[in-house]
Amino acid sequence: MATITADRVGSEDFAALLEETLGPDTGFAGSVVTGRVIRVDDDFAVVDVGLKSEGRVPLREFAPPGMKAEVKPGDVIELFVERYEDRDGTIVLSREKARREEAWTNLEKSFTAQVRVNGVIFGRVKGGFTVDLGGAVAFLPGSQVDIRPVRDVGPLMGSPQPFQILKMDRARGNIVVSRRAVLEETRAEQRSELIQGLKEGMILDGVVKNITDYGAFVDLGGVDGLLHVTDIAWRRINHPSEALTIGQPVKVQVIRFNSDTQRISLGMKQLMSDPWDGVAIKYPVQGKFSGRVTNITDYGAFVELEAGVEGLVHVSEMSWTKKNVHPGKIVATSEQVDVMILDVDEPKRRISLGLKQAQGNPWELFAESNPPGNIIEGEIRNITEFGLFIGIAADVDGMVHMSDISWDEQGEAAMAKYAKGDIVKAKVLDVDVEKERISLGIKQLEADPAAEVLDRIRKGDIVTTIVTKVEANGIEVKIDEVLTGFIRRAELAKERNDQKPEKFAIGEKVDAKVVAVDRAARRLALTIKGKEVEEEREAVKEYGTTDSGASLGDILGAAIRRRREIAGEE
Repeated sequence: MATITADRVGSEDFAALLEETLGPDTGFAGSVVTGRVIRVDDDFAVVDVGLKSEGRVPLREFAPPGMKAEVKPGDVIELFVERYEDRDGTIVLSREKARREEAWTNLEKSFTAQVRVNGVIFGRVKGGFTVDLGGAVAFLPGSQVDIRPVRDVGPLMGSPQPFQILKMDRARGNIVVSRRAVLEETRAEQRSELIQGLKEGMILDGVVKNITDYGAFVDLGGVDGLLHVTDIAWRRINHPSEALTIGQPVKVQVIRFNSDTQRISLGMKQLMSDPWDGVAIKYPVQGKFSGRVTNITDYGAFVELEAGVEGLVHVSEMSWTKKNVHPGKIVATSEQVDVMILDVDEPKRRISLGLKQAQGNPWELFAESNPPGNIIEGEIRNITEFGLFIGIAADVDGMVHMSDISWDEQGEAAMAKYAKGDIVKAKVLDVDVEKERISLGIKQLEADPAAEVLDRIRKGDIVTTIVTKVEANGIEVKIDEVLTGFIRRAELAKERNDQKPEKFAIGEKVDAKVVAVDRAARRLALTIKGKEVEEEREAVKEYGTTDSGASLGDILGAAIRRRREIAGEE
């Protein structure tokens, strides 16, 4: 560039010479020039750009907002000439616009060559963000920030990021960039590299990308794998959200990989020790342990003994007393319960548990504390056609059979004296643990009034009875008012024509022969016919036979008279 001095021309020709040297228009306005910093004054840097005047540049243009400008005398910098001279005789320069012009030039080259550019996200605007591309401001749409929606862009702001220029319009000053395009390209490269080296058994780091009812999709860096809900942990997990969250970093193992479909199955629990190893030793049969109810079904309840180890309490093993009841009415989910180990099948990963066994058999417990002969007291819980049920424990009843209610009254008549809710005493007669039955007796609280009579009466004895009931098939009688006997119709008389129950009256005394003694039923089988036959045989023997010429009437008449005489003497 030519240097103009006052030695060559006079003052009157200075304007003409300047125009001759620089031309009618300096050509510097709107262009970028190189200058040298002469000095730094307060908030400005004074710069020599080789023109007749010096320029002043605000220091704020040499550093980002909030940062201190690092500029000193002697620094060579590029500046944008806004106007050649202002009214103060100085050149208006801009460092920021120079950077912008330089940036635009470089960005155009990158856009043409489809080369990535570096920038910094520094602001938020409607529909997206603003990006500083080394002096030029670009627009980053919200959809182009990442491959998937980003809730918080804070961590990305202020840090250099690679971008792809999607659109440029220098005339309008518009630049549209995408970070997503860069990530997708990088992801495709990573995916290809990962797929080529992927093998079953590999341990990889990933990030939970999505959660479904059946599992979670994990981003392995360019490729997704499925982590099924059953492979998250050894313990029971009803939904993946119980153990995972979106965005959570996880370490997984490749369980299966199909190179044709490129489907990847992942597992987390495979990286943990299997709690079923040695489970038979940890949980021996007949051992009692505490666990948590994790799931309830129609056929039983699953109880977690430890994380990853569950056993099944079948509905038949839940309660000693509650039969055909849904398991949900016995236990509740998350309830802590005591169980007994019934069986362990380690290869099949099955443990059979018993809930009722851990609580003790109530019939065994009752039998231990209440041997036969013991007297108990309880409430009548139910009355059936065959007896009374008396509550003797929370869910255990004992039964008093109708025949064990009273010594004297018949079953139905005896039961009629009792009602549900009555508190009664009873004696323990028998406990059948296997059949889960407890037999009780009320009449046994007192001695059997007929016991003495039963002890002295033998088969063949002649007894005097009182008629208590007349029936079509015979008569019922009482012996000593405490023992019941029955004479069948055929046994009422020797002669068939006389075998008529209606011939007898209630309260009438009748002598009969004992045919059988049933001590358990406290009843006698009697016969009048047999007594008459025996009396006839004895009379014949004592008073003669028909062969001697005496008639049977004579013989019997003599026997009767003799008996009357004996009775009169008494």
